[in-house]
Amino acid sequence: MPDHAQQIASLQLNLVPGLGPRTVAVLLEHFGTAEAIFDCPYERLLGVPGVGPKLAAAIRSHRDFSTARREWNRCRAAGVQVLLHSDPRYPTRLSEIVDPPHLLFLRGEVATVDQWSVAVVGARHCTTYGRRQAESLSAGLAEHGLTVISGLARGIDAAAHRAALAAGGRTLAVLASGVVNIYPPEHRGLADAVSAQGGLISEMSSRQKPVAGLFPQRNRIISGLALAVIIVEAGERSGSLHTARHALEQGRDVFAVPGRVDSWTSAGCHALIRDGVVLVRDIRDVLESLSPAPAGTTPQPTPSTPLDTAGGTTDQLTPLEQELLPLIPSQPVSIDRIVQASGRDTAGVLSTLTLLELRQLIQRLPGSAVRRHGAT
Repeated sequence: MPDHAQQIASLQLNLVPGLGPRTVAVLLEHFGTAEAIFDCPYERLLGVPGVGPKLAAAIRSHRDFSTARREWNRCRAAGVQVLLHSDPRYPTRLSEIVDPPHLLFLRGEVATVDQWSVAVVGARHCTTYGRRQAESLSAGLAEHGLTVISGLARGIDAAAHRAALAAGGRTLAVLASGVVNIYPPEHRGLADAVSAQGGLISEMSSRQKPVAGLFPQRNRIISGLALAVIIVEAGERSGSLHTARHALEQGRDVFAVPGRVDSWTSAGCHALIRDGVVLVRDIRDVLESLSPAPAGTTPQPTPSTPLDTAGGTTDQLTPLEQELLPLIPSQPVSIDRIVQASGRDTAGVLSTLTLLELRQLIQRLPGSAVRRHGAT
């Protein structure tokens, strides 16, 4: 069989009406591969939990893969990758949620470092204040080596992507439409920039048109890919609140940016904060929450805490901080060299460098470089 046979069979599963990700997962658990699902007799399909007569008949009637082969060829022509859930390139964090997509369409690349990512989402009809907050937070995340995830929508999403790109960071856009059929259409240029400096991701076929019901479904992917979600301006019925709810169900950290108490665009954020979500004032609130700091430590030096020659605290360093700090000289060194010298995974090194910077022991420099404060 050709190497892409399973991709084509999985694409065909996407075409079966009424077949969602949870049922696909159950079918794959029973039969092993997408091809085996289509080869299965009607009676055996009925024995699978969640598969009734209507769905079993739909699966049997979709055994002609010609449409899936056309989709496969379109994807190849457009430079779109099809990642199965079993593919080692499939995002690890996303694979751990309750209902992960059985396949992803990807324009661009998903990198190992994207495991250390934060979603920034919010209102399409945002205020100037909200846009500036999204830009500031997203630029700060990117400058500290975190990938910014959003949904390519108008307003806060677009501001988050653009700020991450401008800061030289990585950004991923999760779409409710296909990765070739960009929505909104005026964001085609932004989509190209995102795919060049990150990736466009969707579980929908490459040319799927945007449909209202698909947006809540894609929100679980936004939160599923991320370590945490930041909500910047959301009304009481905002779709961003669906993302927050998915994030909480998936065990992700959720942050909300406050606005004016009488601002309807921040009513959803205020409700989240009232219910216990972490209030965000600036990037430090996010970094401190995500940093692997020991309990009771603080990134700010105190009078009773030993200081290094530049004023940063060297007390209560984690084992990984103690391991990485000697690798950083006073002269600028690329983060890639530190990763290579440490033998550690990139995401872990980036998060530890963030904490060392908060402790004022190192300084981030343009061009993905750092230097040690006070090293000789």
